[in-house]
Amino acid sequence: MKLIAFQAPSGARIGLWRDDGIVDLSGRLGTAVRDLSDVVSSVSAGRLREIEATAAADFAHGAVRLMKPLERWGKCFCVGVNYPERNEEYRDGSDRPQNPSLFVRFPESFVGPDEPILRPPESEQLDYEGEIVLVIGKAGRRIPKAEASKHVWGLTISNEGSVRDWLRHAKFNVTQGKNFAKSGSLGPWIVPFADLPPGPLRVTTRVNSEVRQNDTTDRLIFPFDRIIAYISTFATLEPGDIILTGTPSGAGARFDPPRYLKAGDTVEVEVSGIGTLRNMVADEVVHG
Repeated sequence: MKLIAFQAPSGARIGLWRDDGIVDLSGRLGTAVRDLSDVVSSVSAGRLREIEATAAADFAHGAVRLMKPLERWGKCFCVGVNYPERNEEYRDGSDRPQNPSLFVRFPESFVGPDEPILRPPESEQLDYEGEIVLVIGKAGRRIPKAEASKHVWGLTISNEGSVRDWLRHAKFNVTQGKNFAKSGSLGPWIVPFADLPPGPLRVTTRVNSEVRQNDTTDRLIFPFDRIIAYISTFATLEPGDIILTGTPSGAGARFDPPRYLKAGDTVEVEVSGIGTLRNMVADEVVHG
């Protein structure tokens, strides 16, 4: 099952992506269900599977434009340095971290699939970071690791774009370089946790068809359950919150010389069992 947000001729809708087309959920779940945040918080998986199995497709794939699956959330946490070689890429001689490094992102910093991600005029150091995203479906505080999967509705994909020189504008944070408007992307859909294949998931990032990142989730320093347990120690996780779980080695900043994104580049982030998130890069146009 693949939950989507999309733009139809009649306006913004939510639906199910099937091989034969798109099933419109907006007219089937009631007026209280406005977007996919409402779906993951209030609609049972059984109800969605019933609709998926019985409803006729309402739109052809080519008749709509996919949007980022989540337009609003209470919290978006991002985990930094969560693959072994990522820590080694910093070349600072440090041991592996004992706890996850965290920062936050805001909704306007992400676009949807096949939308351009923007390189701001303030920097030429826009970089890619392919990541798996956890979508929370059940609220919880101080969640034990053994219970963590029960709080995850599903997974989606992100290109967690970073403006590298703006990550070092202050001593203790990276918020500025992680939150330029439309510098990253999210999508193309949300896949329920129960629908994922067994075993580790593979994250592959390609720039103009060249593989730059390639790793699997069994090598995460902090696995999904550890991340959820740690974050929920100090914050209540709510339905619709998202957690970006870290990027493999191979980001553009780590090449010598660095290989940053430029206008016209195409970035694809593929995750096994979920799909591929694709975006072009464009220079942001600033209007006086």
